[in-house]
Amino acid sequence: MRDIDAIAALQDPVRRRLYEYVAAQGREVGRNEAAEAAGVARTLAAHHLDKLTEAGLLESGSRRLTGRSGPGAGRPAKVYTRARVERSVSLPARDYRTAAELLAEAAEEAGLDAGLCAAARRRGEALRGSAAPCADLAEAVEVLAARGYEPRLEGTGSDQVADGPEGPEGEGAAVASVVRMRNCPFHAVAERFPPLVCGMNLALLEGLLGADGPVRARMDARPGECCVVVEASKNNIH
Repeated sequence: MRDIDAIAALQDPVRRRLYEYVAAQGREVGRNEAAEAAGVARTLAAHHLDKLTEAGLLESGSRRLTGRSGPGAGRPAKVYTRARVERSVSLPARDYRTAAELLAEAAEEAGLDAGLCAAARRRGEALRGSAAPCADLAEAVEVLAARGYEPRLEGTGSDQVADGPEGPEGEGAAVASVVRMRNCPFHAVAERFPPLVCGMNLALLEGLLGADGPVRARMDARPGECCVVVEASKNNIH
C-alpha cells in the first residue's frame, strides 16, 4: 500500500483516535481496552483496528490477556501495536532523507562530529528562543512532545504516557525521575550513523531544554527508543 493511502486511512475520526491511543501505549493493546479508550463499541473498534492493520499502520497478533496459560486460561485475544514501518507523504515529491544521509556520511568521514554538535546546540537554543530553560520534567515533557519525541515519565510509579504536565490519569510528575522517549525524529538516519546522529540529537536537546537549567539530557540508549533521556539536574535533586 502506498504511503498516501495508508495515511488516508486516518481520515475517519474514530479510526484516528484508535490509532493514536495504540501508538501512545508503546505495548500491545487489546480490543476491549482500545474500544474503551476511544469511547466506542468493541465491534466497531475491532473493525477499525483491523482496517488500520490492513493499511500497515498497526501490527496485530494474539495472546492471552489474563497472563495465565493452560486449561481455563481462556482463548488468546487479538492485540495491536504500532507498525515499525515509517510513513510519509510529500507533495510534490521530495527526498530529504537521501540528502540527510549524504550529509551525515560526509560529516562522519570528515570527522565533523564536534562541529555538527555545536551547530545542533545552537539550533536548539534558537528553537527555545527567549524562553528560560525548562523548569522541571513536566515542562520538558511539553517541549519534547511538541517536537515529536513521544515522551513518557518514568520513575518509582508506573510508567505514564506524558501528554502534558500531568499523566493521562491526572498524576503529576512527582513520581518520575526520568523522561524517556518512544520516538526518535531522526530514526532513519540514526540507524545508519548512530554515533554522529545521536550526538547531534543530544546537543540539540541540550540547547532546546537548556544545558545549565534544572533538567539535563544525557545518553541512555534502549532498543526501540530515542537514545537520549532527560532527568533532573543533580543540583536540583533534593
